[in-house]
Amino acid sequence: MYFRQLLNDETACASYLLGCKSKGRLAVVDPHVELVDEYVTRAEAQGAEIAAVLETHVQADHVSGLPALIERTGATAYLPEGAGVDFEHHPLADGEAVEVGNTELEAIATPGHAGAHHAYLVTDHARAEEPWFALTGDAVLVGDAGRPDLHAHGDETVEEMARALYRSITERLLSLPDHLLVYPAHYAGSVCGRGLSGHPASTIGFERRHNGALQHGSEEAFVDALVRDIPPAPDHQAEILAANRAGRALASQG
Repeated sequence: MYFRQLLNDETACASYLLGCKSKGRLAVVDPHVELVDEYVTRAEAQGAEIAAVLETHVQADHVSGLPALIERTGATAYLPEGAGVDFEHHPLADGEAVEVGNTELEAIATPGHAGAHHAYLVTDHARAEEPWFALTGDAVLVGDAGRPDLHAHGDETVEEMARALYRSITERLLSLPDHLLVYPAHYAGSVCGRGLSGHPASTIGFERRHNGALQHGSEEAFVDALVRDIPPAPDHQAEILAANRAGRALASQG
């Protein structure tokens, strides 16, 4: 398996280029608009094509690189079912998998940070028939859980989103083996969590034991802590969400 974590320190965003070198097929997960050239250059250096571009959720803090990558590579776009975007894509259902050669990414519905949010369990079938790591988006971060307010609207109140996130974490992610690696969508410096580590990688077991957001012992305590003292929203949040749902760049970026 080819795997690279690519970071954008300005917005503290982590994205991922991964897949099967032997079959020449790669995927990008949570692409950042400012890293599009790097994804393409790295794929070309491996003699591989970018065949799939996936989002864990519609991003609210930065412009996605998905539209530009699709235009440049002809890859298929994959988003969680119900993401509410206005461009052509394949809506991924819970449990559905995307294969790029011997590498499989299985969608695990983990709503809470956003109503439509997936983590992706990644298996390298050239090595084993069980998952190696999870791309957790903004569900479990290293040192915190994702904030529940950025996508709350209508009947989906901030408290209800926090409750959904608690269930996603406890029932879907913490049920995974302790040895499974965790790669999140953000790290220290991001507005998407509090007390985040500057090292954007961990394991299920380490986060189970040492992630402050996961130590409250009950749903009520988790929710109370998550909705208290929420940081300010990202700059231009509404404009960024609209651009990412429409599949276009911000007007200010041309």
